[in-house]
Amino acid sequence: MTQSRRNFLASSAATVASGAMISVYPFAAKAAGHSGDMFETSAGPIKVHPIRHASVIMETPAGVIYIDPVGEPNLYESRPVPDLVLITHEHGDHFNAGTLAGVMQDSTQLITNPAVFEMLPDALKAKATAIANDEGTAFGDATVDAIPAYNLTEERKNFHPKGRDNGYVLTLSDFRVYVSGDTEDIPEMRALTDIDLAFVSMNLPFTMSASSAADAVREFAPKNVYPYHYRGRDGGTQDPKEFAELVGDASTVQLRGWY
Repeated sequence: MTQSRRNFLASSAATVASGAMISVYPFAAKAAGHSGDMFETSAGPIKVHPIRHASVIMETPAGVIYIDPVGEPNLYESRPVPDLVLITHEHGDHFNAGTLAGVMQDSTQLITNPAVFEMLPDALKAKATAIANDEGTAFGDATVDAIPAYNLTEERKNFHPKGRDNGYVLTLSDFRVYVSGDTEDIPEMRALTDIDLAFVSMNLPFTMSASSAADAVREFAPKNVYPYHYRGRDGGTQDPKEFAELVGDASTVQLRGWY
């Protein structure tokens, strides 16, 4: 597998007075290199590279996985090329056809929700598979399952209506990764089990507050969780450190420089 070259220059993992387990990488270290966060599985290591906001790269034993890649080409030009790209939904901070065209290779597999599939140019659509909520597909020896992602609060339902958008659970050997996409703390999230690594969004008015996200994480208790997608609108930006304190010892919170 291609070695990543990003280095987030770790500070020491900290345990705050509230009992929260937190691993912190300072924002200033973001551009220093390209080594990612390592998580061990029985099939080999998984390396996580936070890119920006909702965009993530994972190097896994099954291949290199891009999640919601958007933004300028220089964010990806020195990265390993993707074997799989996952798109959660159609909003511009998650889906950009130009970015997709730039990162996709002839052999890259693309998985989207049905709404995004219908928006794809023909060249990308030919490489894509659409899966809806509660459907799944294979990625080599791994599996990808689409988890609902939607708003519960009445005045927010227009942002992410139930049934349209996806979260994902990736099962990589004995290691399970949950990507929330844009959602509130829905029952389907709270019902998840045996999650080793989670990416949980929180911002207002589009998704949920840090307290709602933390409450859900305390319930489904992933071993590790990255708060991401936390810049909001009109004062709706959420504090990942507050999230970590509220999670407490239910999960190890990975705080990284997403912006």
